[in-house]
Amino acid sequence: MTFGSFNNAAKVTPEVVRVWSAILVHVPSARLILKSRAFGDAPTRERYLRQFAGNGVDPGRVDLLPPMDVIDHHLQAYDRIDIGLDPFPYNGTTTTCEALWMGVPVVTLAGRHHVARVGASLLTQCGLAEFIAADEAGYIEAAVALAGDTGRLTTLRRGMRERMERSALSDHRGFAAAVEAAYRDMWRLWLGGDRSAAAEC
Repeated sequence: MTFGSFNNAAKVTPEVVRVWSAILVHVPSARLILKSRAFGDAPTRERYLRQFAGNGVDPGRVDLLPPMDVIDHHLQAYDRIDIGLDPFPYNGTTTTCEALWMGVPVVTLAGRHHVARVGASLLTQCGLAEFIAADEAGYIEAAVALAGDTGRLTTLRRGMRERMERSALSDHRGFAAAVEAAYRDMWRLWLGGDRSAAAEC
């Protein structure tokens, strides 16, 4: 079982390392793959590996990959991950969408601010609310439980792209129409509710 995250290393704070380490401790046969531009720097790699070691994880279980300049190679790297781990409190956006598109379910921790709720928003739209945790304990529990249910994981992976295609995330026409409607409502409100004047504009 391989967990992974291709988010910017700046989002992988000591708190995130501590929680991800707890997941690896609970699933002793699992590995973790992280990919970020920062991991092209040897001292940075060593610093992160020391953090995992300090949380009881053998550094040999953690792969730190540098960036891949070719987008196809970047996306293919998701084939090496079974379960995606969303950083917190600054969630991933593009990386979560990429993971889902490539068939990788993602576990997220929902916070109180926008940047801490992006993962929850994306997963909700894809019908994956079961992987949205309210606290660190729930985050660990969700990741460990999914890792232990290979049947569920296989089913999710096989249908993940279709699930995303059917979701509002892929409905660009519907999104554009909703934005247009919101602008019209704001304009009418600004006009003080004079709909006839708004219609002329």
